[in-house]
Parts: sequence; C-alpha cells; structure tokens
Amino acid sequence: MTQANKIKDRVLTVVMTLLSLIWIYPIIMIFFNSLKKDTSISTGTAFELPNAESFTGLSNYVDSITAKGFPKAFWYSLVITVMSVILILVCCSMCAWFITRVHTWYSKALYFLFVFSMVVPFQMLMFTLSATANRLQLDTPYTICIIYLGFGAGLAVFMFCGFMKSVPIEIEEAAMIDGCGPVRTFFLVVMPILKPTLISVGILEVMWLWNDYLLPYLVLDRTKGYMTIPILIQYFRGSYGKVEMGPMMASIMLNIIPIIIVYLVCQKHIIKGVAAGAVKG
Repeated sequence: MTQANKIKDRVLTVVMTLLSLIWIYPIIMIFFNSLKKDTSISTGTAFELPNAESFTGLSNYVDSITAKGFPKAFWYSLVITVMSVILILVCCSMCAWFITRVHTWYSKALYFLFVFSMVVPFQMLMFTLSATANRLQLDTPYTICIIYLGFGAGLAVFMFCGFMKSVPIEIEEAAMIDGCGPVRTFFLVVMPILKPTLISVGILEVMWLWNDYLLPYLVLDRTKGYMTIPILIQYFRGSYGKVEMGPMMASIMLNIIPIIIVYLVCQKHIIKGVAAGAVKG
C-alpha cells in the first residue's frame, strides 16, 4: 500500500468516525435524559449531563413500565414483528423462487409489480387501507401481519430474486431426481441456500416493523387496547399539553435497546446478504 493510500484510508476512517458519532449522539442524549427529572429536561438543560440535582436514577424506567401498560405494548410489538417477519420470509422467498425458475411473461410481470410497489408512497394508500382493514377485521395485532406482508414483499422479493439468480438450478434438479417434490425441494434444498439473504432481509424487516408507527396507528383498534410501543410513547402527555419527558425518554430507550441488540448480533450477515442479493443473473 502506497503512502497516499494510507493517508486516504486514515482520512476516511476519521470522517466515518465523526459521522458515526453524529448518528450516535441523539441516542446518547436520550439515554442521559432518561435518567433526569422532568423539570431538568424541560428547563433548557436537556443537552447537559445528569448531575446531583437532576439525576433521578431508574425511576423513569419504572414509571414507563408500570404507568402506561408498557408490558402489553411490548407484547403486541413482539407479536406483530415476529409473525410479520416469518410470513414475509416464507412467502416472499417462495415467490422469488417461482419468479426466477419459471420463465414466463407473467412471472416477469409479477417481479416488476413487486419492484414497483417499493416506490408507491404510503400516503396514497393509507385512507383506503384503514377502511379495508377495518372491514376485513385485520385491525388486531394478530392479523395486521397480513398487511405487513404486502408492504414488505417488494424489498424482500427483490433481494431474494437477486440471490436466487446466482444459485445453480442443477442442485434443485438433482433433488427432484432423488424424489423430492417442489415443496420438499424448496424447504430442504433452497431455503438452506438462502440463509444469508434470509437473515439480512429478516434484520431489515425487524428494524422497520419494530419501529413502525403510522401503519399500526391507522389500523389497530385502540379502543380494545391494541398499542405498540411507538404508539404508547405518545401517550406520555398529560393535561394542558404537559409531557412526561423522563418516562417518555425511558420508553424510547426501552424501545431502542432490543433492536440494537438484534442488529449488533446479526450485523455481519446484513452486508453478506445484501451483496449476495445484488448479483445479477
């Protein structure tokens, strides 16, 4: 490596480190404010470190968990995320397998429809979607996953198709010669090969589903107490516009922590899966 390349790498490292700190800074501020009293946050000291006067320990976390129904909201968020991700991974991987192996005009048309769905603004659909969900009784945490399947299918099918084009079809033909039908071939042969893309798509979908606010807010029947954590956070607002800033910050941190853990554990698979899905056939 030449001296110029070494200098370029060092400069790039410094720039990326600064950008990383800029992205992390809001999370750090939320964490510090989750340890402060409400009065300390709202009196202009939100960007200061906790001190002896403003520090309140873990009381904000206790209040956020016990006062507004946090455990139930956490359960609903978990159910929606897990069920939706499983449905998206299974259905979209099967669809992508069909598209890449059946070379007909309607399979190509189906692929372009999935790609087109990624550029359709959600605002064009949200009013009719809300009415349709209520009419079809899809307004519960256990049925909203069907709606999420439609919204998550575009990216998932696109990535699965990109990876499937690089998989030799001879592997599947050998399995069929050995007596495997299409279903067994897919689940016993194709799915293990799709593991890198399954993991990367799963992580991307989890980060989207766990933090999504607008779709559950429009669809879920809140009169029955159906709320996810992002919806619950807005209820830390009292009379006359007063906001419980400390418990709200604590709830935001409790919402962020699980997704950070999932990302840190599985981050190496994201780049691998995205790179694999970028291969052209």
